[in-house]
Amino acid sequence: MPQPYTPPLQAAEIELKFPVADPQALQARLPHLGFHLETRRTFEHNTLFDTPSRDLRLKRQILRLREYGGIHILTHKRIDDSANSDTSRYKIRIETETAVSDPHAVAEIFAQLGYTPAFIYEKYRTEWSIFDPATNTTPHLVIDETPIGTYAELEGPTDWIDRTLADLDVDPATSLTDSYGKLFLDWKQRTGSPAEHLTFAEIASSVLTSR
Repeated sequence: MPQPYTPPLQAAEIELKFPVADPQALQARLPHLGFHLETRRTFEHNTLFDTPSRDLRLKRQILRLREYGGIHILTHKRIDDSANSDTSRYKIRIETETAVSDPHAVAEIFAQLGYTPAFIYEKYRTEWSIFDPATNTTPHLVIDETPIGTYAELEGPTDWIDRTLADLDVDPATSLTDSYGKLFLDWKQRTGSPAEHLTFAEIASSVLTSR
């Protein structure tokens, strides 16, 4: 039986993003390439926690509470110290995650330990998957509609990522390893927006204010 690319609890997450100018055109191509729709377009709300001095950010770690389709997922990500230079153009993290039944209790525990909300970001996510016989895995392609643009993420073995970029006619030079937090900061620098979080309400308000 093929194994899912990201098993529960902990795994090395390998991914690459690329901007999407026409999400409808991209999604129309996916079934012809063998992709199957896993989750229809669903709103997602993410809160990153950190200390006031941003200790986790300095260590390039994240502690995230995500709500997606009524399910709450707690995730910790850290750098994969074993990654080599051959995989440096991909985003590789060791990811540990679990579902939680009471996100408010988790947030209170974090607060008592010194971790409070540091950054909030929202998006609409559509998930697709495909079985890849070459690697005997089931990688994923997700389409994220964010307040500052639409991006696709490929998550799977590096060989599959490269083949899929070619199948989709995506120039590898346009691929990104940036987090949504980094993309947001870059957008703020370009636009001069006063928004503090990557939420639809804040970005809409920021755009109206700047007019």
